[in-house]
Amino acid sequence: MITDWTLWLEWFIKALVIIFALLIGFAYLTYYERRALARMQTRIGPNRAGPYGLLQPIADAIKLIFKEELSPAKAYKFVFFLSPILTLLPSIVIGAVIPWGATVHWFGRDINLYLADINVAVLFFAAIASVSVYGIVLAGWSSNSKYAMLGAMRSTAQMISYEVALGISLTPVILLANSMSMREIVEAQRSMWFVVYQPLGALIFWIATLAEVNRAPFDMPEAEQELTAGYHAEYSGMKFALFFMAEYQKMIIVSAILAVFFFGGYLGPGEAQYPILGPVYMFAKIMILLFVMIWVRATWPRIRYDRLMSFGWKILLPASLATVFLTAVGILMFDVAKNALWMWFIPVSSMLVFAICVIGVYQALRRLTYERV
Repeated sequence: MITDWTLWLEWFIKALVIIFALLIGFAYLTYYERRALARMQTRIGPNRAGPYGLLQPIADAIKLIFKEELSPAKAYKFVFFLSPILTLLPSIVIGAVIPWGATVHWFGRDINLYLADINVAVLFFAAIASVSVYGIVLAGWSSNSKYAMLGAMRSTAQMISYEVALGISLTPVILLANSMSMREIVEAQRSMWFVVYQPLGALIFWIATLAEVNRAPFDMPEAEQELTAGYHAEYSGMKFALFFMAEYQKMIIVSAILAVFFFGGYLGPGEAQYPILGPVYMFAKIMILLFVMIWVRATWPRIRYDRLMSFGWKILLPASLATVFLTAVGILMFDVAKNALWMWFIPVSSMLVFAICVIGVYQALRRLTYERV
């Protein structure tokens, strides 16, 4: 049993820091997205509440807190209230295993800049991330509405389809790092980021996470034009806000996971001498990856549902399996031949697989075009 009360205090403080960082991050990610979209679309964006509109998230929070909450008369009340919480919690829990930095020496003791370092953190992430689908499914079912139920069914099929490719795309990272600990995965990238060795794996993981968090062009569970907002059509007030809080917090978390798995996590120039720079590098990488997500939303139209499912099963799944095979072959030949050139076999062969996938998608779209004619 742990008797050092200062260790309990350290864990408590770090947990509070992670929770409040995610909550504040969610609020200002909405501002970041609205300003970035406005910039891309030649609009102004929020600029009234506070200087440069910086108080807009606070104004939105006040509006949602005091907005009247309605629930359908024939909804399953307990599940209806529980669903937003089930959707939100996984995004907070995953933050516990993300290494935000290395170790700093403060107050006469070594303090790790992460809450937990478990040796199966990759499996922990995959398991907890899949729980959020229950909140969405239960929200659609408990609303007792056909539009909400259709959105929930779409979400189930979409998440299951893309979680397979997402889980398999993590295997090359485990092979390259020879560990499932996120901290050891980051440390294994001191010489080279894994995105260099496995660019296709990073791309598959990123696409799958877009589908996981229901971001455009994979926002089929919401689909306002077809399903009037889908699974959360019957929600209002703070319960409605919890769904969007979950979505934006998951955006932050998956960007942090992508940075850890493929972009060196908290590593950067001078971090070895000054570990406090670790969280700064993580913040910068997360902001860049979030901007790419926002850029995709501003650029790509929503994918038709049947094509979305076909893309997941016919393109992403075989490509992710190919990345596992090619990474294993490259590492095995490196171990046998003791020649570093074999490690470059992995990215070269992966890019060939990427070219084959692009050609396959192009041929499929061209064939469908001729069928319409």
